[in-house]
Amino acid sequence: MIPPAGVLREALSTPRGGTGWPVPQPGAIAANLLAFARLLRRAGLPIGAAEVMAAAQAVSCIDIGDKRQVQAALRAVLVNRHEHAALFDSAFAIFWRDPEASRHAAAMALLDGLKPEEKQRPGGRRLAEAMAGDRPPPPSPPEAPPPLIDAAMSVSERERLQAMDFEAMSAAEIALARVEIRKLHLPLDERRTRRSRPSATGPIDLRATLRRSLRTGGEIVSLARRRRVMRPPPLVAICDISGSMARYAQVLLHFLHADTNDRDRVATFLFGTRLTNITRQLKHRDAEAAFEMVAQLVPDWSGGTRIGEALERFNHDWARRVLGQGAVVLLITDGLDRDGAAGLAEATARLQRSCRRLIWLNPLLRFEGFQPKSQGIRAMLPHVHEFRPVHNLNSLKTLVEALSGRTQ
Repeated sequence: MIPPAGVLREALSTPRGGTGWPVPQPGAIAANLLAFARLLRRAGLPIGAAEVMAAAQAVSCIDIGDKRQVQAALRAVLVNRHEHAALFDSAFAIFWRDPEASRHAAAMALLDGLKPEEKQRPGGRRLAEAMAGDRPPPPSPPEAPPPLIDAAMSVSERERLQAMDFEAMSAAEIALARVEIRKLHLPLDERRTRRSRPSATGPIDLRATLRRSLRTGGEIVSLARRRRVMRPPPLVAICDISGSMARYAQVLLHFLHADTNDRDRVATFLFGTRLTNITRQLKHRDAEAAFEMVAQLVPDWSGGTRIGEALERFNHDWARRVLGQGAVVLLITDGLDRDGAAGLAEATARLQRSCRRLIWLNPLLRFEGFQPKSQGIRAMLPHVHEFRPVHNLNSLKTLVEALSGRTQ
Protein backbone atom coordinates (compact mmCIF):
# COMPACT_ATOMS: atom_id res chain seq x y z
CA MET A 1 0.00 0.00 0.00
CA ILE A 2 1.03 3.66 -0.40
CA PRO A 3 2.81 4.94 2.72
CA PRO A 4 1.08 7.71 4.67
CA ALA A 5 1.74 11.28 3.68
CA GLY A 6 3.41 11.91 7.03
CA VAL A 7 6.06 9.28 6.35
CA LEU A 8 6.90 10.80 2.97
CA ARG A 9 6.84 14.33 4.39
CA GLU A 10 9.22 13.32 7.17
CA ALA A 11 11.53 11.64 4.66
CA LEU A 12 11.56 14.73 2.49
CA SER A 13 12.16 17.16 5.36
CA THR A 14 15.16 15.20 6.68
CA PRO A 15 18.56 16.62 5.46
CA ARG A 16 20.28 14.32 2.98
CA GLY A 17 23.84 13.68 1.84
CA GLY A 18 25.49 15.83 -0.78
CA THR A 19 24.96 14.14 -4.14
CA GLY A 20 23.57 17.13 -6.01
CA TRP A 21 20.10 15.52 -6.05
CA PRO A 22 17.47 18.27 -5.48
CA VAL A 23 15.08 17.39 -2.66
CA PRO A 24 11.46 18.00 -3.78
CA GLN A 25 8.94 19.91 -1.73
CA PRO A 26 7.02 17.98 0.96
CA GLY A 27 3.90 16.28 -0.31
CA ALA A 28 4.92 16.44 -3.99
CA ILE A 29 6.58 13.04 -4.31
CA ALA A 30 3.33 11.08 -4.64
CA ALA A 31 2.04 13.29 -7.45
CA ASN A 32 5.41 13.18 -9.19
CA LEU A 33 5.55 9.39 -8.99
CA LEU A 34 2.09 9.16 -10.48
CA ALA A 35 3.03 11.52 -13.34
CA PHE A 36 6.25 9.58 -13.96
CA ALA A 37 4.32 6.29 -14.10
CA ARG A 38 1.90 7.80 -16.63
CA LEU A 39 4.85 8.91 -18.77
CA LEU A 40 6.30 5.39 -18.76
CA ARG A 41 2.91 3.89 -19.62
CA ARG A 42 2.52 6.22 -22.61
CA ALA A 43 6.05 5.27 -23.72
CA GLY A 44 5.06 1.59 -23.85
CA LEU A 45 6.00 0.13 -20.45
CA PRO A 46 3.35 -2.08 -18.77
CA ILE A 47 2.77 0.11 -15.71
CA GLY A 48 -0.35 -0.38 -13.59
CA ALA A 49 -1.67 0.55 -10.16
CA ALA A 50 0.33 -2.23 -8.49
CA GLU A 51 3.61 -0.89 -9.89
CA VAL A 52 2.77 2.67 -8.78
CA MET A 53 2.07 1.51 -5.21
CA ALA A 54 5.28 -0.53 -5.21
CA ALA A 55 7.22 2.56 -6.39
CA ALA A 56 5.74 4.67 -3.57
CA GLN A 57 6.70 2.02 -1.05
CA ALA A 58 10.21 1.69 -2.52
CA VAL A 59 11.05 5.40 -2.24
CA SER A 60 9.99 5.37 1.42
CA CYS A 61 12.61 2.72 2.18
CA ILE A 62 15.67 4.47 0.71
CA ASP A 63 17.57 7.73 0.99
CA ILE A 64 15.41 9.94 -1.17
CA GLY A 65 18.19 12.50 -1.41
CA ASP A 66 20.42 10.09 -3.34
CA LYS A 67 19.56 10.12 -7.05
CA ARG A 68 21.22 6.80 -7.75
CA GLN A 69 19.26 5.04 -5.03
CA VAL A 70 15.98 6.49 -6.27
CA GLN A 71 16.69 5.47 -9.87
CA ALA A 72 17.72 1.96 -8.86
CA ALA A 73 14.67 1.52 -6.64
CA LEU A 74 12.23 2.72 -9.27
CA ARG A 75 13.87 0.61 -11.97
CA ALA A 76 13.59 -2.47 -9.77
CA VAL A 77 9.81 -2.13 -9.36
CA LEU A 78 8.79 -0.50 -12.67
CA VAL A 79 10.92 -2.37 -15.24
CA ASN A 80 9.97 -5.99 -15.95
CA ARG A 81 11.83 -6.56 -19.23
CA HIS A 82 15.44 -6.07 -20.15
CA GLU A 83 14.59 -4.14 -23.32
CA HIS A 84 12.75 -1.48 -21.28
CA ALA A 85 15.78 -0.56 -19.15
CA ALA A 86 17.26 1.96 -21.63
CA LEU A 87 13.89 3.62 -22.15
CA PHE A 88 13.38 3.90 -18.38
CA ASP A 89 16.82 5.50 -17.88
CA SER A 90 16.11 8.11 -20.56
CA ALA A 91 12.68 8.89 -19.13
CA PHE A 92 14.10 9.14 -15.58
CA ALA A 93 16.84 11.55 -16.70
CA ILE A 94 14.35 13.82 -18.48
CA PHE A 95 11.47 13.73 -16.02
CA TRP A 96 13.56 14.25 -12.88
CA ARG A 97 15.57 17.08 -14.48
CA ASP A 98 19.00 15.57 -14.90
CA PRO A 99 21.30 18.42 -16.05
CA GLU A 100 23.33 15.95 -18.12
CA ALA A 101 20.31 14.54 -19.97
CA SER A 102 20.79 16.76 -23.02
CA ARG A 103 24.06 15.01 -23.82
CA HIS A 104 22.94 11.39 -23.74
CA ALA A 105 19.13 11.33 -24.07
CA ALA A 106 17.96 11.37 -27.68
CA ALA A 107 14.45 12.33 -26.61
CA MET A 108 15.68 15.79 -25.58
CA ALA A 109 16.85 16.39 -29.13
CA LEU A 110 13.52 15.25 -30.49
CA LEU A 111 11.54 17.44 -28.09
CA ASP A 112 13.55 20.66 -28.12
CA GLY A 113 15.27 20.42 -31.51
CA LEU A 114 18.75 20.29 -29.95
CA LYS A 115 21.62 18.48 -31.66
CA PRO A 116 19.60 16.79 -34.42
CA GLU A 117 22.73 15.14 -35.75
CA GLU A 118 23.06 12.96 -32.65
CA LYS A 119 22.20 9.30 -33.02
CA GLN A 120 18.88 8.39 -31.47
CA ARG A 121 18.86 5.92 -28.61
CA PRO A 122 16.43 2.98 -28.72
CA GLY A 123 12.96 4.09 -27.69
CA GLY A 124 13.77 7.78 -28.10
CA ARG A 125 10.92 8.39 -30.52
CA ARG A 126 8.36 6.78 -28.23
CA LEU A 127 9.67 8.71 -25.23
CA ALA A 128 9.47 12.00 -27.13
CA GLU A 129 5.90 11.30 -28.12
CA ALA A 130 5.03 10.39 -24.53
CA MET A 131 6.57 13.61 -23.21
CA ALA A 132 4.77 15.62 -25.86
CA GLY A 133 1.51 14.15 -24.59
CA ASP A 134 1.73 16.40 -21.51
CA ARG A 135 1.73 19.54 -23.63
CA PRO A 136 -1.57 21.09 -24.65
CA PRO A 137 -2.35 20.61 -28.33
CA PRO A 138 -1.85 23.68 -30.55
CA PRO A 139 -4.99 25.58 -31.45
CA SER A 140 -6.53 24.20 -34.59
CA PRO A 141 -7.15 26.60 -37.48
CA PRO A 142 -10.73 27.37 -38.44
CA GLU A 143 -12.20 24.60 -40.49
CA ALA A 144 -12.76 25.36 -44.14
CA PRO A 145 -15.75 23.90 -45.95
CA PRO A 146 -14.79 20.54 -47.45
CA PRO A 147 -14.30 20.65 -51.22
CA LEU A 148 -16.66 18.70 -53.40
CA ILE A 149 -14.77 15.81 -54.98
CA ASP A 150 -16.18 13.22 -57.31
CA ALA A 151 -14.92 9.97 -55.74
CA ALA A 152 -16.83 7.60 -57.98
CA MET A 153 -13.69 6.19 -59.62
CA SER A 154 -11.15 6.93 -56.86
CA VAL A 155 -9.10 4.26 -55.03
CA SER A 156 -8.90 4.14 -51.26
CA GLU A 157 -5.66 5.06 -49.53
CA ARG A 158 -5.32 1.55 -48.14
CA GLU A 159 -5.54 -0.06 -51.58
CA ARG A 160 -3.11 2.47 -53.01
CA LEU A 161 -0.63 1.76 -50.22
CA GLN A 162 -0.91 -2.00 -50.78
CA ALA A 163 0.11 -1.63 -54.43
CA MET A 164 2.72 1.12 -54.05
CA ASP A 165 6.37 0.25 -54.60
CA PHE A 166 8.55 0.52 -51.50
CA GLU A 167 11.05 2.56 -53.52
CA ALA A 168 8.42 5.21 -54.32
CA MET A 169 7.05 5.60 -50.77
CA SER A 170 7.58 8.71 -48.69
CA ALA A 171 8.64 8.59 -45.03
CA ALA A 172 5.03 8.78 -43.84
CA GLU A 173 3.96 6.03 -46.25
CA ILE A 174 6.87 3.84 -45.13
CA ALA A 175 5.67 4.24 -41.54
CA LEU A 176 2.15 3.14 -42.55
CA ALA A 177 3.61 0.21 -44.49
CA ARG A 178 5.56 -0.91 -41.43
CA VAL A 179 2.34 -0.98 -39.41
CA GLU A 180 0.74 -3.21 -42.04
CA ILE A 181 3.81 -5.46 -42.15
CA ARG A 182 3.64 -6.02 -38.39
CA LYS A 183 0.18 -7.53 -38.91
CA LEU A 184 1.47 -10.22 -41.27
CA HIS A 185 2.08 -13.64 -39.74
CA LEU A 186 3.99 -16.44 -41.40
CA PRO A 187 2.75 -19.84 -40.13
CA LEU A 188 4.80 -22.16 -42.32
CA ASP A 189 3.18 -25.46 -43.27
CA GLU A 190 3.84 -28.00 -40.54
CA ARG A 191 5.95 -31.06 -41.31
CA ARG A 192 6.10 -34.45 -39.60
CA THR A 193 9.24 -34.93 -37.54
CA ARG A 194 10.87 -38.12 -36.30
CA ARG A 195 9.90 -37.34 -32.73
CA SER A 196 6.69 -38.64 -31.20
CA ARG A 197 4.75 -37.91 -28.06
CA PRO A 198 1.96 -39.62 -26.07
CA SER A 199 -1.47 -38.87 -27.41
CA ALA A 200 -5.08 -39.95 -26.93
CA THR A 201 -5.29 -40.76 -30.63
CA GLY A 202 -2.80 -42.29 -33.00
CA PRO A 203 -1.03 -45.60 -33.51
CA ILE A 204 -0.69 -48.00 -30.58
CA ASP A 205 2.59 -47.75 -28.69
CA LEU A 206 3.29 -51.43 -27.91
CA ARG A 207 6.29 -50.76 -25.69
CA ALA A 208 4.44 -48.24 -23.50
CA THR A 209 1.39 -50.52 -23.37
CA LEU A 210 3.45 -53.48 -22.07
CA ARG A 211 5.25 -51.26 -19.57
CA ARG A 212 1.90 -49.97 -18.29
CA SER A 213 0.56 -53.53 -17.93
CA LEU A 214 3.27 -54.34 -15.36
CA ARG A 215 1.35 -52.21 -12.85
CA THR A 216 -1.66 -54.54 -13.11
CA GLY A 217 0.17 -57.86 -13.01
CA GLY A 218 0.60 -58.19 -16.77
CA GLU A 219 -3.03 -57.55 -17.65
CA ILE A 220 -3.55 -54.97 -20.40
CA VAL A 221 -6.19 -52.59 -19.13
CA SER A 222 -5.65 -49.69 -21.55
CA LEU A 223 -3.70 -49.07 -24.73
CA ALA A 224 -0.99 -46.42 -24.91
CA ARG A 225 -0.82 -44.40 -28.11
CA ARG A 226 1.71 -42.03 -29.63
CA ARG A 227 1.69 -39.72 -32.59
CA ARG A 228 4.33 -37.96 -34.66
CA VAL A 229 5.11 -34.37 -33.70
CA MET A 230 4.10 -31.77 -36.30
CA ARG A 231 6.36 -28.74 -36.42
CA PRO A 232 6.92 -25.93 -38.93
CA PRO A 233 10.34 -26.07 -40.59
CA PRO A 234 13.09 -23.55 -39.87
CA LEU A 235 13.01 -20.28 -41.80
CA VAL A 236 16.28 -18.77 -43.05
CA ALA A 237 16.42 -15.32 -44.69
CA ILE A 238 19.49 -14.14 -46.61
CA CYS A 239 18.96 -10.47 -47.51
CA ASP A 240 20.97 -8.22 -49.81
CA ILE A 241 21.73 -4.76 -48.35
CA SER A 242 23.72 -3.30 -51.25
CA GLY A 243 22.96 0.15 -52.66
CA SER A 244 20.30 -1.08 -55.09
CA MET A 245 18.53 -3.08 -52.35
CA ALA A 246 18.91 -0.74 -49.36
CA ARG A 247 15.37 0.70 -49.43
CA TYR A 248 13.75 -2.72 -49.80
CA ALA A 249 15.96 -4.21 -47.08
CA GLN A 250 14.92 -1.49 -44.62
CA VAL A 251 11.25 -2.40 -45.05
CA LEU A 252 11.76 -6.17 -45.18
CA LEU A 253 13.73 -6.13 -41.93
CA HIS A 254 10.49 -5.19 -40.16
CA PHE A 255 8.86 -8.26 -41.69
CA LEU A 256 11.76 -10.47 -40.57
CA HIS A 257 11.78 -8.91 -37.09
CA ALA A 258 8.08 -9.67 -36.66
CA ASP A 259 8.59 -13.28 -37.78
CA THR A 260 11.59 -13.74 -35.48
CA ASN A 261 9.54 -12.69 -32.46
CA ASP A 262 6.39 -14.54 -33.57
CA ARG A 263 7.83 -18.03 -34.05
CA ASP A 264 10.95 -20.03 -33.24
CA ARG A 265 13.79 -21.25 -35.46
CA VAL A 266 14.19 -18.14 -37.63
CA ALA A 267 17.69 -17.16 -38.80
CA THR A 268 18.47 -13.91 -40.63
CA PHE A 269 21.64 -12.98 -42.51
CA LEU A 270 22.58 -9.74 -44.27
CA PHE A 271 25.20 -9.47 -46.97
CA GLY A 272 26.76 -6.77 -49.08
CA THR A 273 30.47 -7.24 -49.42
CA ARG A 274 30.45 -9.63 -46.42
CA LEU A 275 28.01 -11.92 -44.63
CA THR A 276 26.63 -10.93 -41.20
CA ASN A 277 24.40 -12.98 -38.91
CA ILE A 278 21.82 -10.71 -37.19
CA THR A 279 19.57 -13.44 -35.74
CA ARG A 280 20.38 -12.60 -32.13
CA GLN A 281 19.81 -8.87 -32.66
CA LEU A 282 16.39 -9.35 -34.28
CA LYS A 283 15.22 -11.44 -31.31
CA HIS A 284 15.03 -8.22 -29.29
CA ARG A 285 11.32 -7.44 -28.95
CA ASP A 286 11.79 -3.68 -29.20
CA ALA A 287 12.11 -2.93 -32.92
CA GLU A 288 14.03 0.32 -32.41
CA ALA A 289 16.57 -1.34 -30.13
CA ALA A 290 16.93 -4.30 -32.50
CA PHE A 291 17.62 -2.12 -35.54
CA GLU A 292 20.02 0.02 -33.53
CA MET A 293 22.08 -3.08 -32.73
CA VAL A 294 21.89 -4.21 -36.37
CA ALA A 295 23.18 -0.81 -37.56
CA GLN A 296 26.17 -1.08 -35.22
CA LEU A 297 26.91 -4.65 -36.35
CA VAL A 298 26.64 -4.24 -40.14
CA PRO A 299 29.43 -2.09 -41.65
CA ASP A 300 28.66 -2.56 -45.36
CA TRP A 301 25.12 -1.15 -45.64
CA SER A 302 24.36 0.46 -49.04
CA GLY A 303 27.72 -0.58 -50.45
CA GLY A 304 28.71 -3.09 -53.11
CA THR A 305 27.48 -6.66 -53.38
CA ARG A 306 29.25 -9.98 -53.74
CA ILE A 307 26.49 -12.55 -53.90
CA GLY A 308 28.64 -15.52 -54.82
CA GLU A 309 31.14 -14.93 -52.03
CA ALA A 310 28.36 -14.38 -49.47
CA LEU A 311 26.52 -17.58 -50.42
CA GLU A 312 29.75 -19.55 -50.40
CA ARG A 313 30.53 -18.26 -46.92
CA PHE A 314 27.01 -19.17 -45.76
CA ASN A 315 27.31 -22.70 -47.17
CA HIS A 316 30.66 -23.19 -45.47
CA ASP A 317 29.95 -21.64 -42.05
CA TRP A 318 26.20 -21.79 -41.41
CA ALA A 319 24.42 -24.30 -43.68
CA ARG A 320 24.82 -27.28 -41.34
CA ARG A 321 23.72 -25.22 -38.33
CA VAL A 322 20.48 -23.69 -39.61
CA LEU A 323 19.34 -25.74 -42.63
CA GLY A 324 18.26 -28.90 -40.84
CA GLN A 325 14.78 -30.47 -40.77
CA GLY A 326 13.63 -29.22 -44.16
CA ALA A 327 14.40 -25.53 -43.83
CA VAL A 328 12.84 -22.90 -46.10
CA VAL A 329 15.30 -20.28 -47.41
CA LEU A 330 14.30 -16.78 -48.54
CA LEU A 331 17.03 -15.34 -50.76
CA ILE A 332 16.29 -11.60 -51.10
CA THR A 333 18.43 -9.93 -53.76
CA ASP A 334 18.17 -8.34 -57.20
CA GLY A 335 20.93 -10.60 -58.58
CA LEU A 336 23.25 -7.75 -59.60
CA ASP A 337 26.71 -9.02 -58.62
CA ARG A 338 29.80 -6.85 -58.86
CA ASP A 339 32.05 -9.91 -59.30
CA GLY A 340 30.38 -10.96 -62.55
CA ALA A 341 28.68 -14.07 -61.12
CA ALA A 342 31.98 -15.76 -60.24
CA GLY A 343 31.13 -18.96 -58.39
CA LEU A 344 27.51 -17.89 -58.03
CA ALA A 345 25.95 -20.86 -59.84
CA GLU A 346 27.86 -23.41 -57.76
CA ALA A 347 27.03 -21.68 -54.46
CA THR A 348 23.33 -21.39 -55.34
CA ALA A 349 23.15 -25.03 -56.42
CA ARG A 350 24.69 -26.19 -53.15
CA LEU A 351 22.27 -24.01 -51.18
CA GLN A 352 19.34 -25.54 -53.08
CA ARG A 353 20.48 -29.08 -52.24
CA SER A 354 20.78 -28.19 -48.54
CA CYS A 355 17.21 -26.96 -48.03
CA ARG A 356 13.70 -28.07 -48.85
CA ARG A 357 12.57 -24.85 -50.58
CA LEU A 358 14.75 -22.07 -51.95
CA ILE A 359 12.63 -19.02 -52.77
CA TRP A 360 14.27 -16.12 -54.56
CA LEU A 361 12.61 -12.75 -53.85
CA ASN A 362 13.62 -10.18 -56.45
CA PRO A 363 12.18 -6.62 -56.58
CA LEU A 364 13.09 -6.38 -60.29
CA LEU A 365 10.15 -8.66 -61.07
CA ARG A 366 7.86 -5.66 -60.56
CA PHE A 367 8.58 -4.69 -64.17
CA GLU A 368 6.29 -6.35 -66.68
CA GLY A 369 9.01 -6.67 -69.31
CA PHE A 370 11.60 -8.15 -66.97
CA GLN A 371 14.14 -10.45 -68.62
CA PRO A 372 17.08 -12.23 -66.91
CA LYS A 373 19.86 -10.48 -68.80
CA SER A 374 22.47 -9.95 -66.07
CA GLN A 375 25.07 -12.66 -65.47
CA GLY A 376 24.12 -13.03 -61.81
CA ILE A 377 20.42 -13.61 -62.51
CA ARG A 378 21.15 -16.13 -65.28
CA ALA A 379 23.55 -18.01 -62.99
CA MET A 380 21.11 -18.24 -60.04
CA LEU A 381 17.76 -18.73 -61.77
CA PRO A 382 18.14 -22.44 -62.73
CA HIS A 383 18.92 -23.41 -59.12
CA VAL A 384 15.95 -21.94 -57.22
CA HIS A 385 12.59 -23.56 -56.55
CA GLU A 386 10.51 -20.39 -56.79
CA PHE A 387 11.08 -16.91 -58.21
CA ARG A 388 8.83 -14.21 -56.74
CA PRO A 389 8.63 -10.39 -56.64
CA VAL A 390 8.98 -8.48 -53.37
CA HIS A 391 8.39 -4.78 -53.90
CA ASN A 392 5.09 -3.89 -52.18
CA LEU A 393 2.65 -5.07 -49.52
CA ASN A 394 0.65 -7.15 -51.98
CA SER A 395 3.73 -9.18 -52.91
CA LEU A 396 4.46 -9.82 -49.22
CA LYS A 397 0.89 -11.03 -48.63
CA THR A 398 1.18 -13.34 -51.64
CA LEU A 399 4.43 -14.73 -50.22
CA VAL A 400 2.79 -15.37 -46.82
CA GLU A 401 -0.10 -17.21 -48.47
CA ALA A 402 2.29 -19.33 -50.54
CA LEU A 403 4.44 -20.30 -47.56
CA SER A 404 1.44 -21.02 -45.35
CA GLY A 405 -0.04 -23.54 -47.80
CA ARG A 406 0.95 -27.18 -47.61
CA THR A 407 3.30 -28.30 -50.36
CA GLN A 408 4.11 -31.80 -51.54
